[in-house]
Amino acid sequence: MGCDGGTIPKRHELVKGPKKVEKVDKNAELAARWKYCALSQERLRRPIVSCDLGRLYNKGAVIEYLLDKSAERPNTEAVVHIRGTKDIKELHLTDNPEWEGERRNAKGDRYEDILKGMFICPVVGLEMNGKHRFCYLQTCGCVFSDRALKEVKTEICHKCGDPFKGEDLIVLNGTKEEVEKLREKMEERRARPKPKTKKSKKSKEAETETVSAPSDVAGPSGSSSSSSEDTKSATASASKRSVQEMEEKSEVFKSLFTSHSSAKRTKEQTSNWVTHTPYHF
Repeated sequence: MGCDGGTIPKRHELVKGPKKVEKVDKNAELAARWKYCALSQERLRRPIVSCDLGRLYNKGAVIEYLLDKSAERPNTEAVVHIRGTKDIKELHLTDNPEWEGERRNAKGDRYEDILKGMFICPVVGLEMNGKHRFCYLQTCGCVFSDRALKEVKTEICHKCGDPFKGEDLIVLNGTKEEVEKLREKMEERRARPKPKTKKSKKSKEAETETVSAPSDVAGPSGSSSSSSEDTKSATASASKRSVQEMEEKSEVFKSLFTSHSSAKRTKEQTSNWVTHTPYHF
């Protein structure tokens, strides 16, 4: 242990107490949630998408997960509820003009404010850094701060003008209680029966034809046989007309050439060969 040379050790140097619990820096945690993908842990880059629980992802990372779910990836529990591309929405974010990104501190000799947001609210101008509550609309994907939605109450999007309802608002990176409410809301929406799609015109016409067919069969056999004979005669006459028209067109085309019979002269039209020997006096 040493103690040579007249040194006297103190109690805290000899007795080891319990380790101090390392506290996570809240500012760093906020920066990680608003600047990095919840799946790949890479910096957020456009296109940025969000799920029904309000988490932020890089669209490429989510598509890679959907294409191959068997591959081992970190933080897969953050995307278990995503079944396909219909469960995510691409966000229309407003860039922060004061955000310089990695270019500002490229050399590492300048102070970098980790709470500086990459995006802002287009109405109020608040930075999207975790200090303020932000929401996005499931109808159009536009992102606004909660303060802007409360101050300017409207049922039309401030950015694109699309109508929306209160149930279309999804809180981004909300608290545990807000995430649980969003999860219940998502499960209720998925449990609802899907609305019946309208039948196309072709399917309706096919149904009417199938319904009208038995009535023809139930009638007298003579009427059905006569109708079939009429249809056969009509198709035969139509085919004959088409053949005649094709022959006439081909004859007209052939008559353009000298080898055709119409271009050749008969014996009556040809004259005898006459030789003339001129005399010069």
